[in-house]
Amino acid sequence: MEIENLRLEVLIDREKIAKRVKELAEEISKDFENEDPLMIGILNGAFIFMADLVREMKVPVEVEFIRVKSYCGTNTTGCVEVLLDVPECVKGKNVVIVEDIVDTGITMNYLLNRVKNKGAKSVKVCALLDKPSRRIVDIKPDYVGFEIPDYFVVGYGLDYNGKYRELPDICVVKN
Repeated sequence: MEIENLRLEVLIDREKIAKRVKELAEEISKDFENEDPLMIGILNGAFIFMADLVREMKVPVEVEFIRVKSYCGTNTTGCVEVLLDVPECVKGKNVVIVEDIVDTGITMNYLLNRVKNKGAKSVKVCALLDKPSRRIVDIKPDYVGFEIPDYFVVGYGLDYNGKYRELPDICVVKN
């Protein structure tokens, strides 16, 4: 597959994604059987994953979003810029941060501390993708869709300079 000079190869197809999202929703629902979690999606990358995940949940959920930026093109900047902050409504709640990909761990570590400092009762992380080979900060998501090697991927919400989020599969960007 080639789009605007990028060669893309499907890594995880839409059927596998849908199956795994349903499994994650069941697992989270079981863990929060008697409590309604606050699901906080990280914009922009997690919006498709978050929508599919909450539709599969078996317990009532609240939904909020935050927005951070830590990438430029295919490279992490190493710093986190907050564009839409953690809402005050996290105080006393069980929070599940929903992220598209945990890579270096810098952004997730920052967000975990930020949510905890706002008074959340508990904080767990649900990541569609986990790339532990690039980890700089020791972060391990509580719920993981797929562990992937050190590939740059797009699709299903993940982007390259704001493009390719609409692709239904997760694709590796090939040189």
